[in-house]
Amino acid sequence: MTNGTGEDPAESMATVVGIDIGGTKTHLRLRGPDVARDKVIPTASWRLREWHADAAELLRLVADLSEGTAIAAMAVGAHGCDDGAECDAFEAAFAETGSLPVRVVNDAELMPAALGHPGEIGLVAGTGSIAVCRTPSGEMLVAGGWGWIIGDEGSAASLVREAAQAVARHLDEGGTRDEPLVTAVFEALDIPSPARIGSRLGQIGGPAAAGTFAPMVFAAEAAGSALAARVIREGGRALADLVARLDRRGAGADKVVAGGSVISAQPSLWRAFCEGLERSCEGRIEPILFTGAPVEGAHRLAAQLARSEPDALFVRPHTSNMTAKASS
Repeated sequence: MTNGTGEDPAESMATVVGIDIGGTKTHLRLRGPDVARDKVIPTASWRLREWHADAAELLRLVADLSEGTAIAAMAVGAHGCDDGAECDAFEAAFAETGSLPVRVVNDAELMPAALGHPGEIGLVAGTGSIAVCRTPSGEMLVAGGWGWIIGDEGSAASLVREAAQAVARHLDEGGTRDEPLVTAVFEALDIPSPARIGSRLGQIGGPAAAGTFAPMVFAAEAAGSALAARVIREGGRALADLVARLDRRGAGADKVVAGGSVISAQPSLWRAFCEGLERSCEGRIEPILFTGAPVEGAHRLAAQLARSEPDALFVRPHTSNMTAKASS
């Protein structure tokens, strides 16, 4: 296992912009020979989920950030662009709105790009969860990303959902209220009685709101909760299964770069993911924890685009796993 922050190399003398659109916040980074600016804003403050409107608004934000500096290229990693067609549609909207060269990828792809592992699996476990990679031909493969109601395994929102479910089942089995996770859920969600666990969870709001309660699960684990430990262990294994699904579909990857606000901050979830990955992929895929800012990957992709390297994202420097699969 390798830890990395993905520090940006001096890849291009051109001024470029990288953008990471997350489920909660959007990070814009402008870098050039004589300029370095960053801006972080809430995604909900500008995103409408309509390609042309979002492209126009992002270009306006970039114009404000650049303050008249000429930009050679831009790359965007977008939460919610969950297949190749959606990435292409967003990219086409930029082409219709302006003349600036723009590349659009899923935000999970920014982390392998940041560490110089193009085409390898990127795994996000933050507000939501998703695993994404590119085959050598450039095909985008995706597992997960179904939203917290039915999926987003191992994400902040999903851990809260699973914690509430674990508490409900614990009480159904005659468990006591003094179990640390039970206490944490009732206090954090302000639940008046056991019968209101489900309805109170439903009143919280969307995944971003639900995810804010995720720290209680890890605090309960630290307090000795067997329920919380199981929720975290199963969440890590579910994240590993996303990677295994891509592996079974022929991803040919030998690395997974995992990051996001939850997995990068919670060692127990990272350990559970690594253990699950070892079992499900039998050591074929190396887990790498990404602790930097995903926008670093967007900046690297923008620099490649400025140097007219449109296929750089899809070229893997290592093909040992693919070779092994082909010969098996």
